[in-house]
Amino acid sequence: MLAKRILPCLDVNAGRVVKGVNFVDLKDAGDPVELAKVYNDAGADELVFLDITATHEGRDTMIDVVYRTAGAVFIPLTVGGGIQTLENIKNLLRAGADKISINSSAVRNPDFVNQASDRFGKQCIVVAIDARRRKDPNNLGWDVYVRGGRENTGLDAIEWAKEVEKRGAGELLVTSMDADGTQAGYDLELTRTIAEQVEIPVIASGGAGNCQHIYESLTQGKAEAALLASLLHYGQLTIAEVKGYLSDRQVSVRDV
Repeated sequence: MLAKRILPCLDVNAGRVVKGVNFVDLKDAGDPVELAKVYNDAGADELVFLDITATHEGRDTMIDVVYRTAGAVFIPLTVGGGIQTLENIKNLLRAGADKISINSSAVRNPDFVNQASDRFGKQCIVVAIDARRRKDPNNLGWDVYVRGGRENTGLDAIEWAKEVEKRGAGELLVTSMDADGTQAGYDLELTRTIAEQVEIPVIASGGAGNCQHIYESLTQGKAEAALLASLLHYGQLTIAEVKGYLSDRQVSVRDV
């Protein structure tokens, strides 16, 4: 059985790590390079760096921050935000990223997933899915949102997950917009439903409030990895505490 992964997420806005609730009300959480070093030394399995306003502002990811972050860590680094071309991907990989996360650009041009996977290999292409539960009782499920959660595409999250897997995505980063930043727990139904429909790893994102939530995402939610932000940024939990909790409950994790 593969070890489950714990992934700190650095949501970066204007060169600073921020965290909000339901994608809004952003608060400063520190310097990305310094936080990356802390998490690298603390036993994180990978890091996720998301330039959360790049797409909305119509600009490329801040490559200088990626370069400095990559230079500070010795664990895999996934970078997302504002990635629209194969040239963007090439430059980020050269700057030290190990994986690339795409969302809005994949929805706008699904062939981009194929092209990126063919050019750079599916192992480094992550498709991020920001999903919000539909309120219509006659049409249950989740819609896919883009542009930092600002725009509902009308795409069904489950069907979209299956499509991008066929197109060459190597991993899915599934964020529940309803749970994001609430610390009330992951949307286990969302994560589990997608995980049961695809063969590639699913990363659960949005809603972690304690170790039990993380445990549930990796067991009931069937995720291969759990993304954490607020809990770690504000010192509510350490990676060692999370991994110790999981290990005590027979969940396979890498040593800190």
